[in-house]
Amino acid sequence: MSSVRSDPRVRQRFAKLPAPLRIVLFLLILAAVWVPIALPLRLFIRDDNLASIVTMVILYGEFLIGLQVWNRWVWTEARPLQRYGFRQARLNGVNLLAGLCLGLGSVLALFFLQGDAGWQIWQVPPAQFARIVLEAFVMAVPLGFAEELLFRGWLWDELARNYSSKTVMGATSLIFAIAHFIKPIEAIVATWLTFPALLMLGVALAGAKQWGQGRMGLPIGLHAGLVGGYYILNVGQLMQPNPASPTWLTGMGGNPLASLPGVVALSAIALLIYELPRSKR
Repeated sequence: MSSVRSDPRVRQRFAKLPAPLRIVLFLLILAAVWVPIALPLRLFIRDDNLASIVTMVILYGEFLIGLQVWNRWVWTEARPLQRYGFRQARLNGVNLLAGLCLGLGSVLALFFLQGDAGWQIWQVPPAQFARIVLEAFVMAVPLGFAEELLFRGWLWDELARNYSSKTVMGATSLIFAIAHFIKPIEAIVATWLTFPALLMLGVALAGAKQWGQGRMGLPIGLHAGLVGGYYILNVGQLMQPNPASPTWLTGMGGNPLASLPGVVALSAIALLIYELPRSKR
């Protein structure tokens, strides 16, 4: 194995593979390492939810290690995270906060509009509301980091080595939506509006990376703000759908972003992000 890794001809063959083939190969290597660990854990851990959490944490840990090994060997990159956009810490921090405000503000604005239209009914906040808000951001920021590193970090970089920026933005947005929409066919039919919502979210997040000149702070913040805002309103039970309103207005599957107003809101965010650099110019 060490002789293979040290052979530059093998490395060059990997580097010259088409991007889709490299991506599939990397994922297959991860699966080959992960499955022998995950299967025994599934057998020993009886709680399905706990087993899923443990195995997914292990998988993501392998993904982080795999990124370092892959980039050092195939691309001779010593610091891949900087290439992905984790650089200029101060600017990334400012962008992260801006994204959080944009995402959270967008969710709140959407709910206010739905409430004002009578599609949602506001509820009294629970006594533990402050704890719910804290939980939202403790959960949402790491989730935003994990997903953005995967889609707008590693996947983006692999595609960008072979394709134009427009192709990369479109492909990562589509793959992001498809990856989140893998579910039984009956669930797909019942929540069909989720897909265009996810697609527009992917477009907005791709635009956020472009707007931030490749830095990851804005897409992570925007992702976390949207997830955290929905968590606060959903877990805090601040709103209930009006029984007289159709689900395509209030949100399919209990998700208000998976509604026609939600798709319009995500489209507006994407348009805003894309238009800001033009207005600067």
